[in-house]
Amino acid sequence: MSDAYPRPDFENKISSPEELAERVKHLPKPVVFTNGCFDILHRGHVTYLGQARALGGSMVVALNTDASVKRQGKGDDRPINCEADRLAVMASLGCVDLVTWFDEDTPIARILEAQPDVLVKGGDWAPDKIVGAKEVLEWGGTVHSIPFEHQRSTTALIGKIRAK
Repeated sequence: MSDAYPRPDFENKISSPEELAERVKHLPKPVVFTNGCFDILHRGHVTYLGQARALGGSMVVALNTDASVKRQGKGDDRPINCEADRLAVMASLGCVDLVTWFDEDTPIARILEAQPDVLVKGGDWAPDKIVGAKEVLEWGGTVHSIPFEHQRSTTALIGKIRAK
């Protein structure tokens, strides 16, 4: 990138895990938290993210690192988009206020650091099975499982592309 052009503002939304707790303190309340791979962003993702954001004053999204995605068994070639690209795309969304990452198999460390008021996952997660639900409820927060409005999947999209 040439020095003649400024860095995109959305890059300021990317937070290292080490900075997360401090940065969340400055977000409008209530803080909504969600997580996922968000490998190839599609309509199902953006609808879900917009609905999640509507539950609070700001939203934090934690993305699985590339290594964490690989351990989920989605396929040897996943993720399609590398971690840095997924972070940038997520940060560019207007409904996202802060984006970070986690290398573990679950986002529990980021949830404990962010201390969100609202914890959200997609409709394929029962509220009592959402990682961090117990903790968020214990500190007085709420937990939501948002039903899918658009039946989309990155895995199905990749299959469709390969079939062509």
